[in-house]
Amino acid sequence: MKSHAFSGIFPQRLPSSAVAALVLAALASPFTVFAQGFGRPGQLQFYPGNLVVTRSVYDNRAANVTVGEQLPPGCAPANCVSAVSNGTFPYIFNNAPVDGSFGITSRIYLDQMTPWGWPVNSLEVPNSLMRGITGSSDQLVTSYSSKSELEIHLSTDGKYLSFAGYVAPVNQLDVSNANTPLAIDPTNPDPQAYYRASARVDRWGHFDFTETNAYSGDNQRAVILYDNYGDPLFYAAGNAGNGSNPQPEGVVLGAGAQIYNFVEQPEVDQAPGLPTPVGSFSVTELGDKADKVGKDDNFRAETVFNNVLYYVKGSGGNGVNTVYFVDTTGTACPNGVGLPVPGAALPTMPLSYSLPLPSTGLPSNMCILKGFPTNLAKTATLFPFGIWFANATTLYVADEGDGSTSGTGNTLYTHAAAQTTAGLQKWVFNSTTGEWQMAYVLTNGLNLGVPYTVPGYPTGTNSATNLPWSPATDGLRNIVGKVNGDGTVTVWAITSTVSGNGDTGADPDKLVAITDNLANTGTVAPAYEKFITLRTAGFGEVLRGVAFTPGTDTSYGRNPYQGNHW
Repeated sequence: MKSHAFSGIFPQRLPSSAVAALVLAALASPFTVFAQGFGRPGQLQFYPGNLVVTRSVYDNRAANVTVGEQLPPGCAPANCVSAVSNGTFPYIFNNAPVDGSFGITSRIYLDQMTPWGWPVNSLEVPNSLMRGITGSSDQLVTSYSSKSELEIHLSTDGKYLSFAGYVAPVNQLDVSNANTPLAIDPTNPDPQAYYRASARVDRWGHFDFTETNAYSGDNQRAVILYDNYGDPLFYAAGNAGNGSNPQPEGVVLGAGAQIYNFVEQPEVDQAPGLPTPVGSFSVTELGDKADKVGKDDNFRAETVFNNVLYYVKGSGGNGVNTVYFVDTTGTACPNGVGLPVPGAALPTMPLSYSLPLPSTGLPSNMCILKGFPTNLAKTATLFPFGIWFANATTLYVADEGDGSTSGTGNTLYTHAAAQTTAGLQKWVFNSTTGEWQMAYVLTNGLNLGVPYTVPGYPTGTNSATNLPWSPATDGLRNIVGKVNGDGTVTVWAITSTVSGNGDTGADPDKLVAITDNLANTGTVAPAYEKFITLRTAGFGEVLRGVAFTPGTDTSYGRNPYQGNHW
């Protein structure tokens, strides 16, 4: 009997019993080797054919927050709240319901593993807790527990990995909702200012960081490095704004989809200018009434396929939760919905606009991919996150679930289990109707709504929320995939969670994988296709993004961005 679980991800064909043994061994392997990280920049760090998972670790110190401390740091008296918990994990995140800007910066690790889950090594991103790092050293952190951060991508030429974070020390509070230095919002209750930055790392572990003033008041979530014929630039995704309406021009300019040049200078020598948006969308394109300027562009993921830049929106109360693309021709979507124009070029320049901005904000040059939802976010039933094109007619979309923690007791689990679109959605292009259609949703083995335990993590009920501590899978966030030689595809994904934690982004989550029959365009997911858990985050850590290592041949055989053999 053929093994379907991981038939396509091994370097050579193995008997199903051998595959099962390797998978079980991977599941049993100790991941404590990642706890402190290792790997020496300058030596070969990443080997083609492997995966890289971004992980963050919280520096679990009670002194990080003091009960009664005024938050956010530097707040005006009218905007201050008092911390209700100290810095002990996970109780620290009971401050999140009190302080809407709450978060704490934490270390980033790049964990390399084989496609079936064996740990290889881990590279720690430079940060203030490392020996030799000073205030003038290059460094980057993420915000614990901003669940939409640390998406990681291969560059379009396959030579580098890229991801985003903040230029700040570890254990700094409320950085993710702070302003950026050149886009100050005086109505932001979090008055701090920190650059956001994109990281580039090669296979030897060499890091470069490019600062930006974009995403003031919120976070940069994803970044893709485009080689641009030797003049590299970044495409970035995220959100901006943490203040009142109307938002200042600098904040509106810094929202959503951004483009900026790669910079080789040390961080201390950089002086980034105002944000440079590459795209913008307004619900007025669909005939809907305009809403809060800039919030339609609340993007959480991106990809490049066949020279088209795609973005995904799946959260927030404004805009549309759906899949978008940047139209560089100006002809693809006269009514806000369309298909990419064959032969269109990737954008290499910012969106053209003039200041002062009109009340409608930036001009619109983005389209909803035809067949995907067009209803406003307040009526959304889909919550898309990561996307991956298997080919020109097959698109896999991760849906993280609605994240609902309303109700009492175990109702959050039963609600998560009852979802019908959370998980891995398979979309197929219908050439007859000229639009994308959802075929089915893969959920078998995800155990939606089933609570699990993590050593050291509390059980029982969180008195701050009156809900159970134990996390349960609610859906999927970031994904990466590969077309296999036997006509299947394998997709690796990071799970989302629900729990009684004050901020569910702090829950230890999982890395899972599934293999699907690419040719199946029916409406029912095969019963034998099942997710396998390759790794569960430990106490005080979270998994965020997943990508292939530099130089990986994803054949049979496409570069997932350009569609060419590597």
